[in-house]
Amino acid sequence: METSAAVESSAAVAAFEVSKRPDTGKLVLNSPSPPSLREELVGVVGKAFRPRASGGAGGRAPPCAWALTALQCVFPVLQWGRSYTLKDFRSDVMAGLTLASLGIPQSIGYANLAKLDPQYGLYTSVVPPLIYAVMGTSREIAIGPVAVVSLLLSSMIQNVVDPAADPATYRSLVFTVTFLAGVFQVSFGLFRLGFLVDFLSHAAIVGFMAGAAIVIGLQQLKGLLGLSHFTNSTDIVSVIKAVCSALHDPWHPGNFLIGCSFLIFILTTRFIGRKYKKLFWLSAISPLISVILSTAAVYATRADKHGVKIIQKVHAGINPSSAKQIHLNGPHTSECAKIAIICAVIALTEAIAVGRSFASVRGYKLDGNKEMLAMGFSNVAGSLSSCYVATGSFSRTAVNFSAGARSTMSNIIMSITVFITLELFMKFLYYTPMAVLASIILSALPGLIDIKEACNIWKVDKMDFVTCLGAFVGVLFGSVEIGLAVAIAISFAKIIIQSLRPQVEVLGRLQGTNIFCSIRQYPVACRTPTVLTIRIDTSFMCFINATFIKERIIEWVREEVEASDGKARERIQAVVLDMSSVVNIDTSGLTALEELHKELVSLGIQMAISSPGWNAVQKMKVSRVVDRIGEDWIFLTVGEAVEACLTEQKGTALEC
Repeated sequence: METSAAVESSAAVAAFEVSKRPDTGKLVLNSPSPPSLREELVGVVGKAFRPRASGGAGGRAPPCAWALTALQCVFPVLQWGRSYTLKDFRSDVMAGLTLASLGIPQSIGYANLAKLDPQYGLYTSVVPPLIYAVMGTSREIAIGPVAVVSLLLSSMIQNVVDPAADPATYRSLVFTVTFLAGVFQVSFGLFRLGFLVDFLSHAAIVGFMAGAAIVIGLQQLKGLLGLSHFTNSTDIVSVIKAVCSALHDPWHPGNFLIGCSFLIFILTTRFIGRKYKKLFWLSAISPLISVILSTAAVYATRADKHGVKIIQKVHAGINPSSAKQIHLNGPHTSECAKIAIICAVIALTEAIAVGRSFASVRGYKLDGNKEMLAMGFSNVAGSLSSCYVATGSFSRTAVNFSAGARSTMSNIIMSITVFITLELFMKFLYYTPMAVLASIILSALPGLIDIKEACNIWKVDKMDFVTCLGAFVGVLFGSVEIGLAVAIAISFAKIIIQSLRPQVEVLGRLQGTNIFCSIRQYPVACRTPTVLTIRIDTSFMCFINATFIKERIIEWVREEVEASDGKARERIQAVVLDMSSVVNIDTSGLTALEELHKELVSLGIQMAISSPGWNAVQKMKVSRVVDRIGEDWIFLTVGEAVEACLTEQKGTALEC
């Protein structure tokens, strides 16, 4: 009788302990429904078009204040312009003039790389910087043509139309691609689609830039050697073959002498500028000095009569309209759209990376979505005024920063300077040798090859290095498109492999705490007898990984059961699934949970779930998985789930 009474008393104590435990499982199950897909989409679009209201009860602002806030969101110049001072203007004027001295020769060279006449590079340094100046949020970024985008345009559009055979149609396609690239960029900004830019990982960009730099450098051999015939292919094998075959023809060594001499001069001034920070302006103006000196030398010696290749006639004047040359329903529209999306993503990736790096130095935050809008409208306006795709240039931005730029006013000063050059000085470029343009482009390429970062990627993540190497080799031995495709394919393969085989970890408790962690990562963690605690490390338990997760858990449970055969005290009696990482689940994941529960019940094992994600809880309730498992076996934390299992086992043992 006394024994029976003691058992009943112990059972009552166990029952009291269970009733005393706070029912946090109801917090999990009674949480409000998560936002629907429609609500999330409406919220995203609403944020794009609704500026933040400031002041006023309930967060509502008067219509005039709302309109002013909306205008400031679209045109940040209205915000920073109110505190702009004369001292800032003086700094921006100096920075803008320094920027123009570097930008003018680079723009001419990049136009040549894009297989366009020189003036189109200068046009691209007039209109897009003006638009960006009133819409952009970066104070240092310099807008204009860049080497990588110029290569992208020429390498892909020439597969559709030969620029030498039909230059008018080629220009029309360039303007169409620029317009569509601008539209895509505006769309990215309006609908918060900046994640599309992240499809090109950091490792992919490092490899792509390095490969593109080498390809661009090889392309400049045509101008450096003064070759008349050259391949349109961009892969290293075709370029080397073209150079070898061209060298058998007569060529003038004066081109090579001019190009190498000024390349050495530019690199030397850059070295001096980096060593002595106060002389940064020397490296900035060295390309312009190279153009002036080489042009004067060719004119004085009439070297163009003896084989030195020169620019010849360059059209002067302001940007002519190109609106009629944009064809959105022509035979090549689909090809233009494909090229535009690639150019838009690459241009945004480069610009935002450059802008953020300098913004972090100055201690302010760059608004990525506003940058996309600014870049997009700059390119849309540029496409209507004979410009091709413009973006932020790292070399010119570094010069702008070093020159003391305080705001985007430096872009306006640069644009005005280029405009004056177009109006007054274009006729002086007639005798500019092509070799000096090649040397200017070559001098900008070392900054695109980041060997140190590639080595760092190798040390940190070998799979990321494979992505980097894939992009590099694809661009170098294939084409720009192949390099990008390889990089994206490897990146997605990495994601898919990790999703197919997510981590499933056995957890243990750190002694003296209620903290549960992986026993592989923390060997000091102790497993709880009779309770197997498992964490599912995936944010989405879905059709590609649900079966793997279920089979892995069942395999562990069977191993534990077999290992404890004949040892009742060590036998697994409960399995706790830590689903705190599982944000969402699909029908395959729900089916896997049901099958896992049935398998455990057949083995006489209780299953408990802790801290499932918001969407996962909702779907488990709707599909009635919660009813099958039991509402009492859903918990907020792993610790509560383990304690409940131990208490249940204690109560069952006492009853027996």
